[in-house]
Parts: sequence; C-alpha cells; structure tokens
Amino acid sequence: MTVAQLRDRYHSVFGEPTASRHKTWLVRRIAWRLQSDDEGGLSERALARATDLAKDAEIRVTAPRQAATDVVAERPRTKTVALPQIRDAGLAPGTRLRRVWHGKTAVVTVLSAGFDYEGEVYRSLSAVAKTITGTKWNGHVFFGLKKQGDAA
Repeated sequence: MTVAQLRDRYHSVFGEPTASRHKTWLVRRIAWRLQSDDEGGLSERALARATDLAKDAEIRVTAPRQAATDVVAERPRTKTVALPQIRDAGLAPGTRLRRVWHGKTAVVTVLSAGFDYEGEVYRSLSAVAKTITGTKWNGHVFFGLKKQGDAA
C-alpha cells in the first residue's frame, strides 16, 4: 500500500486522521488496532492505568477523545508564541561575505534577520550556499568561517 492509502486506512480504522507519513509506523499501528479489535486489545486494568497516567501528563500529542470537562478546566491554558530568530553572534549585520565559486564571485550581506544574496533574503548561510552551488553545504564551511569537520 502507498502512504496515502495507509493514511486513509488509518483514518477508517482509528476514526481520526494522522499527521504521520511514516510508512512502517502506519502499518504497525493499523496492524495493532486490527489485531486488538479481533483479539480483545488491552486489559481493563491496563486501560485504567494508562488513563490515570494521561491525566497527570503535561503534554498531549492529541486531545483525549472523551475528555472530562472538569479536568480540562483545572489546567491553565498555554500560549504559543513565536521565538525570536537566533542569529550567529559572530556575524554582525552589514558584514559582507565573499566566495568565488566556478569563476563567479558571490557576495552575501549579513542582515539582522537573515542573509541577502542577489536581492533575495535567506534565513541561513546554508540556504545561500545551496542556491549558489545547487547542492547542500554547511554555510559556515562554504564561506570559510569554519573548517569542515570543526565543532561549532
């Protein structure tokens, strides 16, 4: 089966969609559910213990199917916020990096929120290096800021 077919089968077996595209994981989860439906699944004791553990968990991947409203009301709501982009402290905005690649000189300007190369802003030096070379490179290695194999 293809991954798309497995995702459809997962939805029909579990009654909810999955975000996973990992073929082996999908096959195993579907097989487990079909087998547990056929042979009885987990014991009542195991299900009760899992429910008790889940009530005290700080993080859930998915919401419980039948959440008790009083348990949900007791917990404080969390807030998702964007984290500021962490920029390499060694490269001050305005710094220009030069590299000759196949006879062409590439000039990159360090910005406060990325890197400018030929009028386009990139989030990382590695993205710039990939645009220049057409293959994946560590940006710091490509521009000679560190030797290949050196620790960060």
